Amino acid sequence: MTSETEEPALTVDELAARAGVTVRTVRFYGTKGLLPPPVIGPRRVGRYGAGHLARLALIEELRGQGLTLAAIERYLDRLPPGLDAHDLAVHRAVVASWAPDAVETVTREELQRRAGRTLGEEDLDRLVAMDVVHRDDDGYAVDPGLLRLGVRLLDVPLSPESIRAARTVLLDHARAAAHELSRLLREEVPERDAQAVRSLSAHMQPLVVQALLTAFQRSLTEELREWLGEPPADGSRDGPGAQRASVKVSPRCAFSTSRAGGVKRSP
Repeated sequence: MTSETEEPALTVDELAARAGVTVRTVRFYGTKGLLPPPVIGPRRVGRYGAGHLARLALIEELRGQGLTLAAIERYLDRLPPGLDAHDLAVHRAVVASWAPDAVETVTREELQRRAGRTLGEEDLDRLVAMDVVHRDDDGYAVDPGLLRLGVRLLDVPLSPESIRAARTVLLDHARAAAHELSRLLREEVPERDAQAVRSLSAHMQPLVVQALLTAFQRSLTEELREWLGEPPADGSRDGPGAQRASVKVSPRCAFSTSRAGGVKRSP
């Protein structure tokens, strides 16, 4: 498995297999400038790394949402420079929250090919416990997007129970935000004209995704600083908790505050 600190080690065939796309698709994205060129190694063989894989997964997620190549290019151009594979994975996870479930049933061999690593019984048990994989008579039912996240979580020192609890918290708050946003959109399109709704959604979706991601990352950073007893980023004497307490929020936009989407810690 390619990590952030390792040299790019995937051939184009291996990259395509890990991402669940064809080699032709990988090369097509490269010619369009959506995917950075590979690192040329010995014998002039192109090698791809974790960043390529994460960016490819993000592109595929955006295409699955119905975005055109031009819209995907604009979305990628708005991303901050220097994002690593982890940052791109976070972006992809946020985008995926808009997509319907896409569960597939695959064999264990295919599951391991998509995971990019050998999955032992303990790994499979953890993926099942995290609700990423479900065993059935025909093989393994899995959401390809959740699989990428689940495989990364295999190396995180958290219990399946904690991971499931975190997932519940995120889903609950994401649904609450989506519900409130839908209400705001309905006010802009009161007649519920289908074409108008689709058009407004197409314009708003990338902006909302970016806003949610930015707000969550900043809020999580504040929570971690407070937990570790570190001073706030702006150098003020008041901690993040005091700063949040002084913010007045109207009911209409309460979901956009850091505390609305934050996880309450036990004392």
